[in-house]
Amino acid sequence: MTILVSVLVGAVIGILLGLLGGGGSILAVPGLVYGLGIPLGQAVPMSLLVVGLSALAGAVPKMRSGRVQWRVAAVFAVAGLPAAFAGSAANRALPPALALAGFALVMIAAGARMLASEDSIGTACRVDGSTVNWRRCTSRAVPVGLGVGFLTGLFGVGGGFLIVPGLVLLLGIEMSVAIGTSLVIVTANSASGFAAYLGDLSLDWRVAAVFATTAIGGSLVAGRYGQRVDVARLQRWFAFLIFTVAAFVLVDVIFVR
Repeated sequence: MTILVSVLVGAVIGILLGLLGGGGSILAVPGLVYGLGIPLGQAVPMSLLVVGLSALAGAVPKMRSGRVQWRVAAVFAVAGLPAAFAGSAANRALPPALALAGFALVMIAAGARMLASEDSIGTACRVDGSTVNWRRCTSRAVPVGLGVGFLTGLFGVGGGFLIVPGLVLLLGIEMSVAIGTSLVIVTANSASGFAAYLGDLSLDWRVAAVFATTAIGGSLVAGRYGQRVDVARLQRWFAFLIFTVAAFVLVDVIFVR
């Protein structure tokens, strides 16, 4: 049963990462805690490991097709790497119930972000053609990178639900490139957050291997066939699923734990 749940949760996370450039990782920790009964202290680093590997797998085809804005990814990653270490330290200091409650609030924010209208592409961070105006954009990209990195280390989420809108609305990057760039940033932040746990790491490596393998497979399949999917509709339905899981987590924290 444990292996079956690992396969199902891993596949869902990988597919959503490949299609949306983020968001799927928001289900990783609840899936591990409630689906597999893994303690939160182990679920967060395992989530970081799986999310990072599946994001990397999804990013490779984007790299090959030139759909990654490397300089933007570098700005986000440089800001996010130290923040991910700080988030990991904060996670170890919080009681599990409080950390789960905070995670549920992040899930609600992620769902709301997915339902928000994104009809326009930002232009504030662009100059003539497609060149990024770094003087204006850095002041916008760095705070988002810091926030996403901290959430990655704190809750084991990739943060793509914030990165993709930020890339589109702040930097004016087209969606297909934003997804590839987001996957690169998620990979870097997840690696940093996972590294912060290495000194005190205890994982069920069999579950982690199955979880990661199916997530990577799902990400590769989604990256290959994603253009055939109505991404906007998928994102709306996924937002409602996130609200449902968040409500379950809050009920458990408030009335059960």
